Amino acid sequence: MTTTPAAAFPNPGHDHDHCVATAVARAEALCLARGARLTGLRRQVLELVWESHGPIGAYDLLERLRGLRGGAAPPTVYRALDFLIDQGLVHRIARLNAFVGCDHPDAPHQGQFLICTGCGTAAELVEPEIARAIDRQAQALGFRVESRIVEVTGLCPRCQPA
Repeated sequence: MTTTPAAAFPNPGHDHDHCVATAVARAEALCLARGARLTGLRRQVLELVWESHGPIGAYDLLERLRGLRGGAAPPTVYRALDFLIDQGLVHRIARLNAFVGCDHPDAPHQGQFLICTGCGTAAELVEPEIARAIDRQAQALGFRVESRIVEVTGLCPRCQPA
């Protein structure tokens, strides 16, 4: 599955409403098919994550959620994020301690990201060969892989010098 640079790193003026609507529609369909409940709160947290293509921290989500719902507490946000991660709808970017919407929630999750150090945008890769290479090397060393998160930092096309 190939992603174009424009899709991976959209322009700052990009209309995120379409991205949010598409992500929510996919989430609703996937949760329905899996018998999982996408509650109003979980849906709002998913929408907040998708408001931009940049990773967002839990406390930033909490502040935005409080603007919409009033007295939201940290455990509320973390429980919603845990659900969204478990359903493959959101990823946690460990390096940034932040969360980003999943572009491919119906595909096996490889946990591969390109993170721009200029603007903070993160693009998800879906490249099974990377996961297979990690598995091969781990197996050769007798190591059992439990999680594969690859976070690559650099500059997106917009942030590179002309």
